Amino acid sequence: MSIADKLNSVVRRHDELCDTLASQTDMDGRELARLSKELADLTDIVKAVEEFNKTETELHDLADLIADPDTEADVKAMAEEEFHELKKTFRNMERDIQILLLPKDEIDDKNAILEIRAGTGGDEAALFAADLFRMYQRYAENHKWKFEILDISDTAIGGYKVASASISGKGVFARLKFESGVHRVQRVPETESQGRVHTSAATVAVLPEAEDVDIHIDTSDLRIDTYRAQGAGGQHVNKTDSAVRITHLPTNIVVQCQDGKSQHKNKAKAMLLLRAKLYDTELQQIQNERAANRKSQVGSGDRSERIRTYNFPQGRLTDHRINLTLYKLDRVMEGDLDEIVDALAADEQASRLAEFA
Repeated sequence: MSIADKLNSVVRRHDELCDTLASQTDMDGRELARLSKELADLTDIVKAVEEFNKTETELHDLADLIADPDTEADVKAMAEEEFHELKKTFRNMERDIQILLLPKDEIDDKNAILEIRAGTGGDEAALFAADLFRMYQRYAENHKWKFEILDISDTAIGGYKVASASISGKGVFARLKFESGVHRVQRVPETESQGRVHTSAATVAVLPEAEDVDIHIDTSDLRIDTYRAQGAGGQHVNKTDSAVRITHLPTNIVVQCQDGKSQHKNKAKAMLLLRAKLYDTELQQIQNERAANRKSQVGSGDRSERIRTYNFPQGRLTDHRINLTLYKLDRVMEGDLDEIVDALAADEQASRLAEFA
């Protein structure tokens, strides 16, 4: 299907939706919301198409004026200059429309579950995991997103063996989805007395937050255990069995939460994490099926893939998927991630546009 055919199809669908929503008075609320969202998404494309068509008409008029032998020389010169400038604008508009026509990934609009695990490197890896967790917390604050800690398993010196959080707000998953993978750090650990640089790693997983309609969980498939929450070094932090561990028996996925003093709240947070993991498992299966026909992912998408190195002695950050190197590591660790995220998003967009063409 050509771009023109796609544009005509979008305009027809937009008009159909306008007629449907204008004529229906007893539509189901959920269906009304779905159609209204589809109309809102198409409206931006239709407006862009209208401007595109208007510009195309102006180009044709200028071309006719330039080709007309009766056109005066000074008028022709002005028309040629305007034609070349408008041609550049037209090409940019065409690219913008192609971007708008790219199939939208529904999960981009979802909230996200962040989970960070210390990898190789012992205590230093746990300290780095804690630094990454705080980095994303600051990034969320910069974007006015809600950052809610789900669970933290810490070490005696302040590192995190595992930490998870729920992040909610506009465009959360679309911005954070590129962060999944192995993050490597090169620095002198706090515990290093000889000043030697060590290499450690932590694994980041960003999962789309699943709603009840996205994933069904049969309660008979769950084993729920309660126990006393433990702090750094293993000591009990309260006298009640408030911590919750949930095992999904068919998949053997285990989640836990001990962050709050309320068993009820910990169970709710654990279920939120479990839904996200089960939903992500389904999405990964679908993604794997598409992988043979689609090469637009930034990197492999494999969470065991090393995606980024943080070199503290040089103040350098390198994203290996797009060969991006920045010398502003201190700002990145304070949550200044937009330059990296924008570059990754642009790379994915360029790959998808190449497929589109």
